[in-house]
Amino acid sequence: MHAPPLVALAGGAASPPPWLASPRAAILAAPARLLRSRRGALRLEAKAAWRAAGGGRGPRVPAKGAVLASYMGAEEVVGPSPLLDEEGLDDEVLILHIRKEVEEGNLPADVASSLEELYYNYKNAVLKTGDPNAYEIMLSNMMALFDRVMLDVQNPFTFPPYHKAIREPFDYYMFGQNYIRPLVDFRNSYVGNISLFHDMEEKLRQRQGLSEEEGHNVVLMSNHQTEADPAIIALLLEKSNPWISENIVYVAGDRVVTDPLCKPFSMGRNLICVYSKKHMNDYPELVEKKRRSNTRSLKEMALLLRGGSQLIWIAPSGGRDRPDPSTGEWYPAPFNSSSVDNMRRLLEHAGVPGHIYPLSLLCYEVMPPPQQVEKEIGEQRVISFHGVGISVTEEIKYGDITAHTKNADEGRELFTDTLYSSVVNQYNVLKSAIFRDCGADASNTAISLSQPWL
Repeated sequence: MHAPPLVALAGGAASPPPWLASPRAAILAAPARLLRSRRGALRLEAKAAWRAAGGGRGPRVPAKGAVLASYMGAEEVVGPSPLLDEEGLDDEVLILHIRKEVEEGNLPADVASSLEELYYNYKNAVLKTGDPNAYEIMLSNMMALFDRVMLDVQNPFTFPPYHKAIREPFDYYMFGQNYIRPLVDFRNSYVGNISLFHDMEEKLRQRQGLSEEEGHNVVLMSNHQTEADPAIIALLLEKSNPWISENIVYVAGDRVVTDPLCKPFSMGRNLICVYSKKHMNDYPELVEKKRRSNTRSLKEMALLLRGGSQLIWIAPSGGRDRPDPSTGEWYPAPFNSSSVDNMRRLLEHAGVPGHIYPLSLLCYEVMPPPQQVEKEIGEQRVISFHGVGISVTEEIKYGDITAHTKNADEGRELFTDTLYSSVVNQYNVLKSAIFRDCGADASNTAISLSQPWL
């Protein structure tokens, strides 16, 4: 089967076939007009300078709205970015503009350097898709990111302990979806046990008797691989379970809400913001402040769970997976039993029925983390176009697992090990499907792989 094109260009392009249609028409609000007239003049000046120097021109980007990649259909950003004029924009001018902002003191040099590096890595990855519109897709997405980074530099956004995804006047959720979308090779991507996601959604919507209370709570105990994990999960469930895609609450470490290049993507997700144990002691003078912040975040989570109908994603390892230093093989990082138990007790004390599912993620090729845990913010980002996968298995109940244990400590460890073992087993199935060319034939009696976007 041939891969569908990444995008259908607006304006005279043929309509996509029915199976490519998006689950809902998602039109993003226009990016903020963050370039004043001075900066608008600068844009033209940069273009003139480039062309006077004999600079060439890349493929032209549509001036009346950037069309973004989607295997589920094309999404259009309404109204041109401030960097676009009637003649369009090429990538060299975008780089010149980034550097000009540094010269004028509007953009920190380290942020600009990271943005340039990300641009070239992202460009190379998207162009490898082979789609004839890959350049336009890449450039429109990078311009949208540049807009968001500049806006945050001028007026920094501070994340509260519980952050709700910002959907208007600018839709940060769809911005993140469309940025990561062209990095996913949907032809070689899989979902394990899609029926269980439908079951989760029923539980989340289930009313308790005749009362007006909300539905059950669901917690996904998961491994964590990349900064793009939330988008990967949402993209793979976008067609079959759009409600889940848009309503997951992610327990997020402080790095994704402080890194200038991460913040725009984080603003489009529902987050409980915490400080990871891995970075708690990076700066001893901040330890007490971080602990107080984590206490506030736990209180916010408890309030959410008491209201019911919450879908919480948490990585009990406390950070992203890393490859084995001796073999180079990637594997899910072990779960921390205290993190698992804290989440379990919050769920049980909510006064609302709660369910815990083990979720496995395999997507490290898209945006692998640094080989080692880094103290400083602003990591190098390597990006690839690759197949990805998620899988879930049946709910695991604490009482069933610990019925014959001798004490609470033993019970906590056994429950944690059971969840982790399920994640590893699912991960191995996804690895066979994606990396060993087994595809859906890698399925077994416990894990059924499918491609619900087809």
